[in-house]
Amino acid sequence: MNDLRNILERCGIAASELSGGTLGVRSAVDGTELARLREAPMTSMPEVVARSAAAFRHWREVPAPARGELVRLWGEELRKAKADIGHVVSIEVGKIAQEGLGEVQEGIDICEFALGLSRQLHGRTIVSERPGHRIMEQYHPLGPVAVITAFNFPSAVFAWNAAIALVCGDPVVFKPSEKAPLSGLATFKALERAIARFGDRAPEGLAQIVIGRKEHAQALVDSSDIALVSATGSTRMGREVGPRVAARFGRRILELGGNNAMIVTPAADLDMALRAILFSAVGTAGQRCTSLRRLIVHRTVKDALVAKLLPAYESLRIGHPLEQGTLVGPLIDEAACDTLRHAVAEVEQQGGRILTGGERVLADRFPNAFYVRPAIADMPAQTELVRRETFGPLLYVLGYDDLDQAIAMHNDVPQGLSSCIFSNDLREVERFLSAAGSDCGMANVNIGPSGAEIGGAFGGEKETGGDRESGSDAWKQYMRRSTNTINFSTELPLAQGIEFG
Repeated sequence: MNDLRNILERCGIAASELSGGTLGVRSAVDGTELARLREAPMTSMPEVVARSAAAFRHWREVPAPARGELVRLWGEELRKAKADIGHVVSIEVGKIAQEGLGEVQEGIDICEFALGLSRQLHGRTIVSERPGHRIMEQYHPLGPVAVITAFNFPSAVFAWNAAIALVCGDPVVFKPSEKAPLSGLATFKALERAIARFGDRAPEGLAQIVIGRKEHAQALVDSSDIALVSATGSTRMGREVGPRVAARFGRRILELGGNNAMIVTPAADLDMALRAILFSAVGTAGQRCTSLRRLIVHRTVKDALVAKLLPAYESLRIGHPLEQGTLVGPLIDEAACDTLRHAVAEVEQQGGRILTGGERVLADRFPNAFYVRPAIADMPAQTELVRRETFGPLLYVLGYDDLDQAIAMHNDVPQGLSSCIFSNDLREVERFLSAAGSDCGMANVNIGPSGAEIGGAFGGEKETGGDRESGSDAWKQYMRRSTNTINFSTELPLAQGIEFG
């Protein structure tokens, strides 16, 4: 515990910030209470929003390349603190060491992306139908952005949003998950250090953090001065946030549930597929929104693939996430464990069979934490249980006879985040990537559904939310578009050839 306190202090979190509050923070690793953080008074929320709105009026006029310099400094601070923040992520939410470090690396990467973006916030020129006229589009800063994150990516998702928002000219208000506030706070402190180095070009209130619970998030969601709400979490959460933001005509980025599938065809490299399945299905103990949940395998190769999977699953080392060789850490809490147990019990009720796993392990060593053995269930069909996202290491295996049937099964779920196919048949691959193929926001070939890079836009369709964040042109959501018509002639011709008066 003293080591963790030292690490938190190096991250910029003083010992005085870790006690005396009402928000208890527990480690997923062993259930130890790590801190009791002080929550922001609800009466202070209007002031938080007002500071952000005032900061926007200044920050929007700072040239974008200068805003990029701030994000570059943040990337430097994240590099310096990578090992420490990664350690905090592992202790707080139970990610193995490499995944904790990898999450901070995503923050570093998005800072580099945003730095380049700061010189590429391009509009366009459009040909006018009228002589002596030019039409152009510009992108301008939008306004304060609220970032509400989930426990499973407590550092990276804030960085994805904040780096882009800051470069686009928008202040940020960060509400981290109450299940993982220390990871978010450590990441935020790195941004504060960057702002201090940036100097007085950064207005007060440019970046703020709000420690609290659901009602704090609701205050941000409901405020008309918050131009954009970026919220990551369950579909249930999205059903609450979306309508509330829409009611005030605000913008939202919703990153919600995923029920991600892999199609394995007879033309697949089964050894490659095996490695992808293991990482995608059991990484982060199945608690990624992009975790593999459904394995749709051609019946001619299903038995062979399952025969490879079972010993691989049974050899997985489950344990303390910071111990050498551990591949599977704990679930976040008891509620997550109960959800998985109920799903395992439902498998047989719906005609399926548990092939391996599903039971709690290491309860003697960690009585207050929740480790489970990753499970594989052989299902006769895509039942309601399979169509529902179970947020844990439970993989459903289904058979298919032809590719169109597999794609139909793949798409027949409410969620639409990430997907993949394993095949060396060009026609199968192109069919999967076509308009008649995967209906997800991300569709991969010969790689699993997890592990997206920051260069591509991240997000999905249907109940996943329909929005995008991180790379590509996701930055446009953080800006407002202005279409401008310039008349440089001495006449005043009207559009559509209209003559008036």
